[in-house]
Amino acid sequence: MRKYKTLLFDVDDTLLDFAAAERASLSMLLESQGVLYDAENHKIYSQINKRLWKSFEEGLISSDELFNTRFTLLFKELGKSVDGPELEKHYRRGLGEGHYLMSGALEVITELKDHFDLYIVTNGISQTQDRRLKLSGLFPAFKAVFVSEDTGFQKPMKGFFDFVFERIPNCELSETLIIGDSLTADIKGGILAGIDTCWVNPNDIENTTEWKPTYEVKSLDELYNVLEVTRKTESV
Repeated sequence: MRKYKTLLFDVDDTLLDFAAAERASLSMLLESQGVLYDAENHKIYSQINKRLWKSFEEGLISSDELFNTRFTLLFKELGKSVDGPELEKHYRRGLGEGHYLMSGALEVITELKDHFDLYIVTNGISQTQDRRLKLSGLFPAFKAVFVSEDTGFQKPMKGFFDFVFERIPNCELSETLIIGDSLTADIKGGILAGIDTCWVNPNDIENTTEWKPTYEVKSLDELYNVLEVTRKTESV
């Protein structure tokens, strides 16, 4: 008998290539403001964005503060005054079109849905995440999508996971596994919530944190072994 019945999947850089979607949307946004999109300007944005997301995950700022200030701060660095919240709307629309699949994602999810109850657990904006999942073809495989905007909490907060567990029928923590790429959101959150964790680490990054996953995989294909599922189809 398999150990797990319920699988919780992160979205960005686990199932969908967020970096690709981010590049496309950020490039469009910068160029609409007469600013060159290049490696240096992307780096400036990434530093600002990562700093804000870290504060958000730690509960130091709200999602509104994150999303409404990141472009104000970016363009301030670039010497321009802009309407940050308005640019956020444009960026989010572009991001919503970015549904680039991670390698093997559709094939793996299509097979796992026949063996497990699958759920999405993600930080972000509901409208954006729902649209990306639907455009990618992944959406029908999941019984529910839980987004931080709707829960009032964000990963890794225990409140986020409590919200999720209360809405999954007959959920047993011992039979639940979270799968994601973020040590500080997915793995830390899973550990604090009392469930097993699987770190998706395609770039073989060294884990220097205190949060040690139950499993570590380099690709989604490796989940077949972790979950003791016989692969029926070949990935394209």
